[in-house]
Parts: sequence; structure tokens; C-alpha cells
Amino acid sequence: MIKHKDHFHGSDLEKIEKIYGIKKENIISFSANVNPLGISPLLRDGIAKHIDCITTYPDRDYVELRNSIASYCNTELENIIVGNGSTELISLFIQILKPSKALVLGPTYSEYEREIALGGGKTIYYPLREENDFILDPNHFISKLSEDIDMLVICNPNNPTGTAIDNKDMRLILDACKECDIFVMVDETYVEFAENVNKISSVGLTRTYGNIAILRGTSKFFAAPGLRLGYAICSNTDLMQKVNQRKDPWTINSIAVVAGNLMFKDTSYIEETKNLIKNERERLFKIFEESDRFKPYWPQGNFMLLKILEDGLTSQELFDRCIKKGLMIRDCSTFPYLGENYIRFCFMNPADNDKLVTELLA
Repeated sequence: MIKHKDHFHGSDLEKIEKIYGIKKENIISFSANVNPLGISPLLRDGIAKHIDCITTYPDRDYVELRNSIASYCNTELENIIVGNGSTELISLFIQILKPSKALVLGPTYSEYEREIALGGGKTIYYPLREENDFILDPNHFISKLSEDIDMLVICNPNNPTGTAIDNKDMRLILDACKECDIFVMVDETYVEFAENVNKISSVGLTRTYGNIAILRGTSKFFAAPGLRLGYAICSNTDLMQKVNQRKDPWTINSIAVVAGNLMFKDTSYIEETKNLIKNERERLFKIFEESDRFKPYWPQGNFMLLKILEDGLTSQELFDRCIKKGLMIRDCSTFPYLGENYIRFCFMNPADNDKLVTELLA
């Protein structure tokens, strides 16, 4: 097991406030990877009108909500299960599949390893290599698969590298995993920020592959981490039945049901988000690409990984410098395979992004 160091999560503003003496209201969080537009206008207006929903239990099968998700993702209702954030669903799938040995693409989110360990399983990592700009070589990766591996976990686009695996390469991986009887869990938390979602998302592959489950949430793209609404897409009927049997009833509250039915239909908000992220991604990548202090890695999501090129400057020093100006970035030294010369930041509105650029290039 790889040792993960402590770090500040994007939601740890109370800790920041206490340690640095900065009011959390004055902190711009470039660490949380949340849509800078805030919540959907349809959601903001609609929740108040539907507040009486809390006087009744939600539909136990969440049919209306699952229909909204199915329409949004262009998939089938029967292949969707909802949960109390994608975190609950990650836990449920791992609990049921009980992998004794899981392979995870790293560096990445540490919660996968934690859940696997809680079930008594062992995690091994396949490292994305810096010399390849953290882009996966599918043929080399497939050569490392073996029948003693039970589960493969992929974050796509990956956090913190921002790199992604397209459908063509994912098919190769799924075929190889099928031969080795490996189940593939794909976390698509950031896929909706990608410029070409259909090229990267594996939702369409669930129609022909039964050894894959896709997990998504509404925390990042829809700026609603407090809503705790997540969903999974999988065509493996037996597995989905087991997940449903294990899952507690009504883990999604009535307000989250109303919210989901509203936000997934807010096409103007969705399009505005995609345009904002696309424009800022291209603009900021060019700025740092032309800098001699950082190396940026082209991201498919709403955040960018930077390698510090200045001798003697560490990610912790940059974090301290930025937080004292009310700008919270992510010190990436806590991720496996990344040292003290990597930082990550998400794309906020242009004015806030300019403040961060000014501080980083000062």
C-alpha cells in the first residue's frame, strides 16, 4: 500500500481559516474543482417552489430521477442506480465485488485504495509516466494485466493529471480485462467538463460490456457537493441487483430528487459551463506553456496540473504564498508518484484566474 500524506482538501476551508487566520469567505478555492458558475439557475428557482417535497418520502425506485439521468447521459433507465454521492456507490461496488487485488491508475484519488483496504483487499498501482505527459500507453498497460487482478479502477479524466483515455483505447482495455475476468470501475466525475464528452465517456460502452460500471456525481460539474447526489451506469443485471439489495432505502432525499430533475434539464447552464471551461482551459494552458517557470499538462477536465521548473521552489511554498493572498491551490506532493514540484488548480472565472496567474508568475 502506498502511503498518502495529509493534505488540505478543497472543502477544508475551516482548517485553513484556523491555521492561516484567513476568513473562509475571503478564500478563492482553486482546489475543490467545482464549477465556478455556482448552481444551475433552474435549480435555484425550482427548489423553493418544490420545498414541500420534504413532507413525503421520495419514490423508493427513483424512477423520475433515473429517467432524467438516462436522458442526460443517453442511456437506459434500467442501467442506472442512484446513491448518496458517487462516494457511496464506489463503496457499494467495492463491498460487493470484494476484490482481493485491485489495480489503480495513479497518481489519483486516494478513496479507491481506502475502500479496497476496508474490504481486506490489496491495491497495486500502475503509474502514469511524466515522460509521457501522464498519458496512458494502452498496449504497455494491457501487458501488465493478469488473472490474479480482480478489479481495475480508472478515474477518467484523471485527477490530478487531467489526462483521459478515449473510447478506442478503453475498448482495448475492456477486452483485455474480460479475458482476465477483471471488473472495471470508471470514475467519470470530471468527464462532463471535457470538450468532446462522447469521445471520452464510456457510457456507450456499457451497452456491449458487462464488466464495467461508470460512476458520476453532481458535486463538480453542477456545483452541488452538499446535495450528495451520485449515480452509476452499468448493464450487468446481476451486479446491479446486488447493489440495490445492499443499498439502504431512501439514501437520496426528496430535495436531491427535485434538484436532479431540474439541473439535468438546464441546457443553457450546461452549455455556458462547457464554454467557460473550454475558453479558460485554452487561455491558461497557453499562458503557462509560454512560461519558463512551469510546465502545464494538457487537461481534459476543469483543472490543470503544473510542474514547477524553478530550482528550490516547492509546492508547499507555493501553497503558502498563494493562500496568504486568499488563493487556495492544491499541493500535489500528497499524490502517489508526484513529488514536491507539482501543483494543481481548477478553472474559476476569468478575473479570479488572472489573480492566480499573477501570483504564480510573480
